[in-house]
Amino acid sequence: MQSVAQYGRIVARAIAAGIHNEFQLKSPYDKPKEPLHFVSGVSGFSKSLSKSNHTKWTFGDDAYFISRNKVADVIGVADGVGGWRSYGIDPSTFPRTLMLACERMVRDGHFVPQSPANIIAAGYSEMLEQKVPTLGSSTACVVSLHREERTIYSANLGDSGFLVVRDGEIVHRSTEQQHYFNAPYQLTVPPPSLDTQWLSDSPDMAESSSFKVQDGDVLMLATDGLFDNLSEDMIVRSLVALHDHKDEERIQHAARNMADYAYQLSLDPDYMSPFAISACDIGINLSGGKPDDITCIVARVTHQSEIFL
Repeated sequence: MQSVAQYGRIVARAIAAGIHNEFQLKSPYDKPKEPLHFVSGVSGFSKSLSKSNHTKWTFGDDAYFISRNKVADVIGVADGVGGWRSYGIDPSTFPRTLMLACERMVRDGHFVPQSPANIIAAGYSEMLEQKVPTLGSSTACVVSLHREERTIYSANLGDSGFLVVRDGEIVHRSTEQQHYFNAPYQLTVPPPSLDTQWLSDSPDMAESSSFKVQDGDVLMLATDGLFDNLSEDMIVRSLVALHDHKDEERIQHAARNMADYAYQLSLDPDYMSPFAISACDIGINLSGGKPDDITCIVARVTHQSEIFL
């Protein structure tokens, strides 16, 4: 009888432990985390204009898109290669066409949020298959926020890029891709007569990454016109205040200030810009800002329940 009693006590303790564990599993601290979302603002300048007036999705030879569907928020930039003007080709057409194709695929749900490189590849493939090809070349960078996974997925080809700021520090960023100084990786559709005279890279060469984000993280996606004129410290100081602000007007204001700051420094002949410092590092005697088209998208990560969809 003693062994039966002992067995009974063991069973009772096991049942009690099971109930306790079940209670712990249902603790409110373990409830699923809310999906996250981008609240975005965009601004930029054309190097040929004194004001930031622009046609939709473009600033000079730069192009961008901001889109979303039921699963993800997606942003992207592309920087057209200005050298095509020497051949009578508008350098802004290629990046604008690429970004419009990417935006449409996102909006229609014809993409996998975890693979933004495939968005770039599909847009480029579409351009190659056109009966009348869109000639030119550009860099490309696309960032996708999967809301439920609370993760950003990125693909970057060339010297556009992005960074993520959390608690006043850069916690994640893209890697610049260049063949040599000031010659970034790029997607290209050349005319047959110039097929071998231009750099042309495969979309497969895009650097891909993923990163878990949090409410309050601030992401900046930009073309090289911004990165060549603003140091990382300057960028962080401009973005850190957004951690406590998620209204769209404040974020748009931050994007506008960032682009304006880069534009003003690009025209300063005495400023040692990041571009000039990089040139000096390889023996090129250069100083001043780098006049260029500038596109800046600022996106604050916030809970889905905090915005209206």
